Amino acid sequence: MMLQYIKDLSEKLNNTLNAQGIIRILEEFFYPCDVEKISIFVFDETTSTLRDFSRSWMCIDECLEKEKSKEAYQIFKKLESKKYIKNKDNTLFYPISKQDKVIGMLVFKGSSYDTILEFLDYASFSISLKIQNVILSERMQKNIDFHDSMKNIAKIIETQYETNYIIPIIGEMIDKFVSDHLIYIFLKCEKTKELKLIWPSACKDSKIFELIKCLTDNSDYILTPDKKIGIFPLVSENVLLGCIVTKSTENILSEKEIEYLEQLTTQAATTINRANVYAEILQHATLDALTGFYNRHQLEERIKQEIATSKRQSRPLCAIMTDIDYFKSVNDTYGHAVGDFVLKNVAQVIRSQLREYDIAGRYGGEEFAILLPYTEIKDAQIVAERLRKAVEKKKLDISKINSEVAQKIIGVTISLGIYQYKAEDSEEDLFKKADKALYNAKQSGRNKVLIQE
Repeated sequence: MMLQYIKDLSEKLNNTLNAQGIIRILEEFFYPCDVEKISIFVFDETTSTLRDFSRSWMCIDECLEKEKSKEAYQIFKKLESKKYIKNKDNTLFYPISKQDKVIGMLVFKGSSYDTILEFLDYASFSISLKIQNVILSERMQKNIDFHDSMKNIAKIIETQYETNYIIPIIGEMIDKFVSDHLIYIFLKCEKTKELKLIWPSACKDSKIFELIKCLTDNSDYILTPDKKIGIFPLVSENVLLGCIVTKSTENILSEKEIEYLEQLTTQAATTINRANVYAEILQHATLDALTGFYNRHQLEERIKQEIATSKRQSRPLCAIMTDIDYFKSVNDTYGHAVGDFVLKNVAQVIRSQLREYDIAGRYGGEEFAILLPYTEIKDAQIVAERLRKAVEKKKLDISKINSEVAQKIIGVTISLGIYQYKAEDSEEDLFKKADKALYNAKQSGRNKVLIQE
């Protein structure tokens, strides 16, 4: 009977892929033994901490009371010389071993442990092996994700040149590899030469602002003595462009995390530098490289011209602001190369629905701006609805862009806001009020057209 139980357990463990699955299987097997709760703690050598295997590797110092956490560390050390330990509140601790070395412990909350201990004498090897395999698999996947992120950061610059677009992408990519740390990105201001916070919108730690003042063109990374704050300079062609900062109140930066950050910041610095050079070149150009629409600089020039003509000839002028719904999830799900493919195709659909003298520009990121000369608001609404339906109808084959995705054909929708220029409006009001209508369209459900009165 015992051997059959062991066989069943091994087969079920073989079919699970994560920590939660292991816990669920163990609870199922030990349920008849009056076990209330099972936990798995694994020792992380890089940070010298015990971590809750089933709770995303959370350090037990964060999830247990101070006394309970202290007791857990003491018991873990004692398990090197004991077969198991049962403490005062009748909690059972059983070692997880790898080649005669204790690497963690199974923790059981129950009333009686005789049957459990007999079972563990036979099953502990299978359980330990599965836990080790899951840990190894997760580490391998993290390495794969890391290299994918390195490639994605390098790809961004092929089609993007606006730092306010690429910085959040870089920040989100780096955030994946530094567990339980806040990420900040600072860039050097051309005018003041000071480092300015670019992403996210706020940082309240004055210590960080003091530390970044120490950075120079030749700086190496800086760690605080407790290893909870790291400053990683963004240097390209021997020039300091900014820095990436990590901060935690609980966990120290591990050697592996520092290695990831050094490589990611090197790649990010190259990307940002190229973006700066490219942006400077494009200031004197007229077209957006990805979509073929007017770039923002040229679009602003055309706004001045069209408003002046509208006033002089007393003719109507409307503006449409539009962007792609849930575009961030497209990037997150399919990759930024697919995101660029979507942007390019949506631009083509928009262009196909406009008149020859209509003016379309890429306003930034996934947002487009359209000027409709000689157009009243009711006719602009017809144009906007035509655009919305055409984009909604368009299906995109992304298999050649990303062959690894399961879903080969995808579709997107757009939201649109419209405004008609009035004599008392300033140049900024035209797109500003259309953008307000766009915001309302997105807030009220997306994939719709709204007019700003």
